[in-house]
Amino acid sequence: MDITFTHRLSFKQASLTVLVALILGTLLSLLQVSSDYASEDASINREIRALLEISHNPATRIAYNIDTELAQELVAGLLRSPAVNSAQIVDDTGTSLASAKRPRISSPYRWFSDRLFGQSRQFEDPLFVSHSPQETIGLLRLEVDTFAFGNNFLRRSLVTLLSGFAYSLLLSLILLVVFYFMLTKPLTDVIQAISARDLRRPTRQKLPCPAGHENDEIGILVDVTNQQLSSLSEEVEHRRKAEDQLTQYLGELENIISARTNELKASNTRLTLSNQELETARAQANQMALARATFLANMSHEIRTPLNGLLGMLGLTLDSNLSAEQRQQLSIAHNSGKVLVELLNDILDLSKFEAGQLELESIPFDFATLVEDTANLLSQNAASNVELTCLIDPRLPALLLGDPTRVRQVVSNLLSNALKFTHSGRVDIRITYTAPGVRITVTDSGIGIAEDAQARIFQPFAQAGATITRQYGGTGLGLALTRQLCEAMHGTLTLKSKLGAGSEFYVELPLPSAAPPLLLPALQGRVVALCNERSGLADLLQNLLPGWGLAYQRLDNCSPQPLLTADLVITDRADDLPRLREHFKHTVLFISAYGSFLPSEQASALAPIFQLPRPLARAALHKALQRSLEPGGETVAAPAPQGVPVALEQKRVLLVEDNPVNQLVAKGMLSKAGCEVLLALNGAEALEVLEREQIDLVLMDCNMPVMDGYEATRRIRQQARWADLPIIALTANALPDERERCTAAGMNDYLAKPFRRDELLALLHQWLPATALL
Repeated sequence: MDITFTHRLSFKQASLTVLVALILGTLLSLLQVSSDYASEDASINREIRALLEISHNPATRIAYNIDTELAQELVAGLLRSPAVNSAQIVDDTGTSLASAKRPRISSPYRWFSDRLFGQSRQFEDPLFVSHSPQETIGLLRLEVDTFAFGNNFLRRSLVTLLSGFAYSLLLSLILLVVFYFMLTKPLTDVIQAISARDLRRPTRQKLPCPAGHENDEIGILVDVTNQQLSSLSEEVEHRRKAEDQLTQYLGELENIISARTNELKASNTRLTLSNQELETARAQANQMALARATFLANMSHEIRTPLNGLLGMLGLTLDSNLSAEQRQQLSIAHNSGKVLVELLNDILDLSKFEAGQLELESIPFDFATLVEDTANLLSQNAASNVELTCLIDPRLPALLLGDPTRVRQVVSNLLSNALKFTHSGRVDIRITYTAPGVRITVTDSGIGIAEDAQARIFQPFAQAGATITRQYGGTGLGLALTRQLCEAMHGTLTLKSKLGAGSEFYVELPLPSAAPPLLLPALQGRVVALCNERSGLADLLQNLLPGWGLAYQRLDNCSPQPLLTADLVITDRADDLPRLREHFKHTVLFISAYGSFLPSEQASALAPIFQLPRPLARAALHKALQRSLEPGGETVAAPAPQGVPVALEQKRVLLVEDNPVNQLVAKGMLSKAGCEVLLALNGAEALEVLEREQIDLVLMDCNMPVMDGYEATRRIRQQARWADLPIIALTANALPDERERCTAAGMNDYLAKPFRRDELLALLHQWLPATALL
């Protein structure tokens, strides 16, 4: 490899070294010239002073004797010095005794000398006799031309600078040769050796190291290069072997691919046949699912229609005057019919789960009111000595987001189960807010569940044991359905129980808040509770009353002293009422079991008294306290039992129903509520009745001859004058898509057969604003 002379390391190294030496030499030469300049400048004055000292005595005698001839000889002698340009001797009167002068030396370099030392210098030497040095007898004056000295200085300086440059040039040549043989030539040899190698065919032969450079940087460079070449050689050998193996593998892979391709062709053929079979099976499954859905719809309709007539007629008959034996027999038949309805609902719900047809709503609803209403409805199933209590967390939001129907079903199943297996003691449902959700705890003091049976009871059609089934009845669907509902709402259901010591069911549901907690108005007063410390009433009052601003105290007995300062007494002990009235004259709030109100004569004797049934609802309790603690509240009379409807004389309801039994049932329920009922056998007749009569609400059956309820509703909604007319569907089809079909047709609400009287009245209350139920 040919490298130009100026690019070689030896030239660069030598040039840098010479440059440094030249700069350093120039600086040293300038330092030497400066020193010579100072010395030369001082020597001018020194030599002239010496000349003056030599001429001092002769000049003094000349001035003393006034010898002009001798004075002329002296000044002529002084001009012999090359530096003296002029000389003069004057006496004490200033008269010149002798003078001599010559022209300055001319030279092209004089201007430089004059800038360094000046053109000339003047010197005067006073003349005096030795015995009288203070008396001057004359002056000896000299003018010196500095070029005589400056010319010598310039010659010496030029020689100094030229010799320094010559030394630097000689040094650069010497260093260039040295660096070439010590650095450039060995590196060039190494580069040529590397260039001569063919990297595509590396060998194991090492590069030679230049002699004398085994342990310096060049030797290390050669060693490192040898290592890299050796690694490269090994890498190339490995790659060649890998390429050979890859070529072999590619050949084998082509054979494998060819074989696999043949296998895949055969598999594809089989898969095509399997897909055809699966498609056939899927079509059959869809047909079976459709047939199943049709069967369930038909079964629901065919069973619910006679059940609606059966339960409706039994309910209407129970409201009439009957003997005790007749009422007992009809009540058993009515309860048996309700069991059949619950069984039918559970079976349909399980079928929805299995078919994946269960759809959940996400709407705001009042969770606390839902729990209290459900507990109030189920309290009629509680034994007389079982205390049912709803304990609601005050921090619970007023509205939650979720499916109220399914939540009510979970609460109802757990409470029904607890009340069914509890003969005495307590059944509590406690609602705790655990943002973002709620925790439902249902606790009972019933028979409990053995540990080995706790997992089995959540299976469909399974109970804790055969004895339980024989003694308490039931199908075992309730808890299985409840767990599936909880899981569908992304919640959990857990159980903690011990045989003979009661059970606790825990439900965690992630229901987000839709409104802040409900704040009831604050109350004032001092309330005393006469109840057992471990009763549900004590827990409920302790949970609510302090938060409402009331001073609260619980008593085990009728102690006169605490009663003196009380504004209101709450008790659930009927036997203690006469004794309590002896010490307390203000209003008493009596909490009784469901339907067990005091006889009117006894209530009048104990007045002022206010009665509320268990389970206590927060709103009802707050309203009762507010009315009792108001001024004059002691005159509050006992309310009538709940469940008696106020007459709806002004409301006209159109019942569209083709089944005679269902007509009698619905008409009887509506008539007892005070409604005026108009009847239509099908949708076409309903349209005719609407044309000629003023109707407040329509109860529309869905499956009818001539014109069904869906078509009739669509035609009603086409008329602007009936756009706000409430239409409630009455259908025996309880499958999930039925509500959607009714809503799509334009109906406002949905009531599945068989329906209870309170369910029908609740819908009347919702869609007829003037309707009021106690």
